[in-house]
Amino acid sequence: MTDRPWLGAYPQGVPADIDPTQYTSLVELMEQAFRDYADRTAYSFMGKETSYRETDALSRQFAAYLQSLGLVRGDRVALMMPNVPQYPIAVAAVLRAGFVVVNVNPLYTPRELEHQLKDSGAKAIVIIENFAATLQACIANTPVQHVVLCAMGDRLGLLKGLLVNYVVRNVKKLVPAYQLPGAVRFNDALAKGAGLQLNKPSLKSDDIALLQYTGGTTGVSKGAVLLHRNVIANVLQSEAWNKPATSKIPESEQPTAVCALPLYHIFAFTVNMMLSMRTGGKTILIPNPRDLPAVLKELSKHTFHSFPAVNTLFNGLANHPDFNTVNWKNLKVSVGGGMAVQAAVAKLWLDKTGCPICEGYGLSETSPSASCNPVTATEFSGTIGVPLPSTSMRILDDEGHDISATGQAGEIAIKGPQVMAGYWQRPDETAKVMTEDGYFKTGDIGVMDARGYFKVVDRKKDMVLVSGFNVYPNEVEDVVALMPGVLECAVVGVPDEKTGEAVKLVIVKKDPALTEAQVKDFCRANLTGYKQPKVIEFRTELPKTPVGKILRRELRDKK
Repeated sequence: MTDRPWLGAYPQGVPADIDPTQYTSLVELMEQAFRDYADRTAYSFMGKETSYRETDALSRQFAAYLQSLGLVRGDRVALMMPNVPQYPIAVAAVLRAGFVVVNVNPLYTPRELEHQLKDSGAKAIVIIENFAATLQACIANTPVQHVVLCAMGDRLGLLKGLLVNYVVRNVKKLVPAYQLPGAVRFNDALAKGAGLQLNKPSLKSDDIALLQYTGGTTGVSKGAVLLHRNVIANVLQSEAWNKPATSKIPESEQPTAVCALPLYHIFAFTVNMMLSMRTGGKTILIPNPRDLPAVLKELSKHTFHSFPAVNTLFNGLANHPDFNTVNWKNLKVSVGGGMAVQAAVAKLWLDKTGCPICEGYGLSETSPSASCNPVTATEFSGTIGVPLPSTSMRILDDEGHDISATGQAGEIAIKGPQVMAGYWQRPDETAKVMTEDGYFKTGDIGVMDARGYFKVVDRKKDMVLVSGFNVYPNEVEDVVALMPGVLECAVVGVPDEKTGEAVKLVIVKKDPALTEAQVKDFCRANLTGYKQPKVIEFRTELPKTPVGKILRRELRDKK
């Protein structure tokens, strides 16, 4: 790779390239961690610690159980849970058994879940009981044949587990009634697997590790096909990038990361779970990052060094009255991703913790990290930093040609070992985003300065970014258009102090009696929380081009 001006910005000790061939698969990476760090804590959850040795044994048992169901190599297994210990155990098991992980947002509605299960062809699902009713509503229309049910207290020991499950089910009433005949409990599956032999598949780096679903420009969610080598590369890139900061962790302390981002999101999957496996780190699992008092209460019990998060979480924590109950002095790396970090939030975080937020950039299609600010930076740059080792980024014009002039805007394109193999069973969609020489076109408009720092200035797509989650206007519009009282509608993103952007829905009524409350109820039933419109406006007509295309930009400009 030549002509990489950004290499001059690399801190001392960060290599220009990494070697993704160090492991043939993520299984090899994990099994090395199980051997090398057997007695260390892998996961901490609600006061209960799970060692690497235990994670090894439990995932082996669960892998053997999954194989006993008659699944064959390459079959897809969906995982639909918050950050609970069953998640990393299940991920290790699915991969060790030779299957493919399909990460599912547990807050999905039945409509969204049905699409993902059908599209991926998942034959089995591991799901926490809190969302079993969602699965019940759509399972008949999917290829799923096997259901493994988890509960919040499964891995907390008998007494504490019973207590936690009682509170979750009966006091907080977080488990709606459901019927899933034939479903097997997670702990029963483990017990069954303990008596079975695991047949170790021979995995290659080009085998599929996971399907990471992302919105499509057409509004249909597509699975980014991430190979074992894609995720391995991104783990090694992240490790190399963080080294100048993590090397300052005292020998006597186990590297410890806060995992408040959901593991079903590729950011946490790679930068928390898999990176901690590689470094023998401890991961503090936070099941509900929205519950800020609970997050701070948990963190007050730990010494931790790494905190990947999105702008909204940094902001919420830094402004919380309990912030100072936590010891932030050991924090070495704060990585901001998923959405733009605001300068005011970065300043407040630095003032309060002494650890600057290093803003990075990536997508599901890039496993996810593509660029980041140096971890040695002492001030907020307002950029997405420079490309990671072994990564090249370019700015393209509308014809797909290089823009050589620095500071001139164009589409950001990325090439590197972390770039996906394509979209699951959608060669047409893959062709739209990949160039002939292997660059992935992001749909984000950016500029590069003379030092090789990149900055996102706009979005080519009409995507709305809510707290780091992609919302595609077409999907929301398709859902709202199903309401009998709606003539036509359009969705745009509007600035939001808390979430970066929020969804604004503009409707032209067919039925004059249609109310905002009815629209909100309908959206609540059909769209997960972050996709639901925060602002609803009724108009007599929508702005359109001469050929009838809705001018979203005009709707955005008229706040």
